[in-house]
Amino acid sequence: MPEANAVVVGAGAAGLSLAHRLAESVPGLRTPSVVLVDAPPGPLRPPPRTWCYWTAEPGRFDAAVRAEWQRLRVRPRTGAPVEGNIAPLRYRMIRSDDFERVVSRDLARSPTVRRLEGTVETVEDVPGGAHVRLRDAHGRTRVPSVRWVFDSRPPGSLPAARTTLLQHFHGWFVRTARPVFDPAAVELMDFRTPQPAHGLSFGYVLPTSPCEALVEYTEFSAHPLTPDGCEAAVRHYADDILRLGERQVPAGETGVIAMTDAPVPRQTGASAFRIGAAGGATRPATGYTFAGLQRQTRAVADALRRADTARCPPPPTRGARASWTPSCSAPWTAAGSTARNCSAASSPACPWHGCCGSSTETPARTRTCPSACARLPGRCCDPPWTCPACPATPSTCPRLPPPGTRRRPHEPAA
Repeated sequence: MPEANAVVVGAGAAGLSLAHRLAESVPGLRTPSVVLVDAPPGPLRPPPRTWCYWTAEPGRFDAAVRAEWQRLRVRPRTGAPVEGNIAPLRYRMIRSDDFERVVSRDLARSPTVRRLEGTVETVEDVPGGAHVRLRDAHGRTRVPSVRWVFDSRPPGSLPAARTTLLQHFHGWFVRTARPVFDPAAVELMDFRTPQPAHGLSFGYVLPTSPCEALVEYTEFSAHPLTPDGCEAAVRHYADDILRLGERQVPAGETGVIAMTDAPVPRQTGASAFRIGAAGGATRPATGYTFAGLQRQTRAVADALRRADTARCPPPPTRGARASWTPSCSAPWTAAGSTARNCSAASSPACPWHGCCGSSTETPARTRTCPSACARLPGRCCDPPWTCPACPATPSTCPRLPPPGTRRRPHEPAA
């Protein structure tokens, strides 16, 4: 008998978001039991970081929002800056320590969520679920049995891709002696930074007061800068371009985000799935992840709650990378249901309806489409035109458009 309905591996943005959603009591639906496994203090636990996203509506984690803006500014290398008001949208900033505090407070009151500190070593498929082998903070081995595993840990390496760039950034939380920042506007991209020979760089400023801001140097390139190179780049931006003058730097942050069109395998076992950046929530053109993983974890939680009543998950509302669109063999479907025989496949609520979302297709096409449709998750050629389930590569697969080809008319934007 499984000890819990689900194990969530990792207590970063994705793991905490999913655990928080699963802990919520929804009338008429079950509340799954959850084990949240957090890495012990050390190299496996991510350092504090900043997440930003656009939204027009109140959000689930508004209590963690540190600042928000409606004016964004882009500075070219020369000439006047371009500035705009994004209303009704707002650009919001969340610090990870604020987010963890808000979510941890709510999880502590939940009777269905149990937190463990440990290092997950293996996830093994067993009949009816999975065994998660972990070593706790005292060095003891534990092997909880669970029905489903949702793993937010980054993969060990990136899969082969047509395009891979690294967005690497280094920032200072700056406090200046005189007012130098405009707290009403974000410097979204400041291209006055020295440009690398092969890549792109820009400055990024999130002001929280006239004298305080997060000042970052960001570069898109095939290889990250060294730590000394990152420090020199942000110092040059702060001192020589922004001319901040006398300042203090009480804290900093650094990171690397993979921007790639590589296929992202979302399922790693019969009962194990990846979530967050590891599960494809990062928008590959920009590196933004927080809003995508909120859509993703909301879809996972909704589907898991309806496991006893729903046969197919809802269709995606966004691009495939930001949504959870498993096949009808996913955990929340009826036993034995597949893409070919799912009884809900003729319903507009099912992603198999009308050859992957087009409601104009005939029922006959609907029933035969899943074996061939290029838009089905896990099939060649899932966006962005990669081949996770066939031996072909993006350069040889006969079903891929050539490089530079526009997406097909029915394909949603990522």
